[in-house]
Amino acid sequence: MAMRRYLLLSHLLSAALLSAAAPMASSQAKGDDDVVFVSEKDPEMVAAIRQARASLPEFLKQAAHPPTGTEGYKLKVMITDGPRVEHFWVIPFKQEADGFSGTLANDPQVVRNVKGGQSIRFTSATVTDWGYTRNGRQVGSYTVCVLLKKMPAQQAEHYRKNYGFDC
Repeated sequence: MAMRRYLLLSHLLSAALLSAAAPMASSQAKGDDDVVFVSEKDPEMVAAIRQARASLPEFLKQAAHPPTGTEGYKLKVMITDGPRVEHFWVIPFKQEADGFSGTLANDPQVVRNVKGGQSIRFTSATVTDWGYTRNGRQVGSYTVCVLLKKMPAQQAEHYRKNYGFDC
């Protein structure tokens, strides 16, 4: 079964996507590292990834010349390891002539071919989300907004309150 994962590390929320036949599940790891399981065919998650990819060019223009009051520019990328798939935040990242490079901000839970803190190279085809902070509030992070709907209300409120998510 192919598995896709988005993970919350400090202020970065991600989730695990399972095949459509798998039940939706939510679990909490230590501290602020929460794991939310979502079907890989979940219509809201599919739409969030589509929205992030469609708006990626404008995000990249802004990231190249960040306006005052913005910080923490990040990309979420999909890493494949055989049949396993996991999504990671990359912070910082750099746009290059043939794609991107950056540092994985999360420790893997599913794939074994990368590790947290590792430098990687990737293309826009593997980008599944983007985000940054403007005046203390999160902008972008479309997949996070989907995950907040899937987790227990108290957990979601914690992220909204403590990390500036307005969705």
